[in-house]
Order: sequence, then structure tokens, then C-alpha cells
Amino acid sequence: MSELPSCLTRHGERLWLAVSVVPNARRSGADGLHDGALRVRLAAPPVDGKANEALLAWLAEALGLRRRDLALVRGQTARRKWVEIAAPPSPVIECVQRLLTRSSTGG
Repeated sequence: MSELPSCLTRHGERLWLAVSVVPNARRSGADGLHDGALRVRLAAPPVDGKANEALLAWLAEALGLRRRDLALVRGQTARRKWVEIAAPPSPVIECVQRLLTRSSTGG
């Protein structure tokens, strides 16, 4: 099994992803690690849950999962959020590592 990136933790059978959100960005995308969390820039405002929904939709697409496989478990009104992922760990870990590598190389 792959080693977990610092932004992922195990909670029973599930993985939790720590996310640091930057709303109102020009476009949505991963932007490396920030204080042990995956920094995600979102092209959505932080009002009426729009940024939260945009985050979950973007993560689902980026991780190759269905939207219903993700749940925001902490940080509904904070920039630091925890997302629970209901999917097999290995492919999720590989996708998160790819996101981190891609964002650190600028691609």
C-alpha cells in the first residue's frame, strides 16, 4: 500500500482529505500543500455553500469519483475543510499524489 500524503488520514475504512480552500479564484485547481492540507483554488464565491459544492464537484472529477463518494465532514464555513472519501484507498492515494506532484511542477 502506498504511503499516505500528509493531507490524507485514515478514519476506519475511509480516508479523510484535509483541504485548504481559496475561494474566488480565476479558475479551480490544486495548488500544492499548505500547512499539511491540499490547497485548492475555487472559481466560486464563499456564499450559500457554493464554494463547498464547487470543492466537492471539483474533487470528485479530479479523483475520478462520483460526487456522492465525497462528504464534507468538517469546516463548512472555514477555509480549512475535511472531506471524507468513500472509495478504495489505493487509487485515491495515487490521485492525490499526482495532484500534489502536478501542482508542485506547475502543470
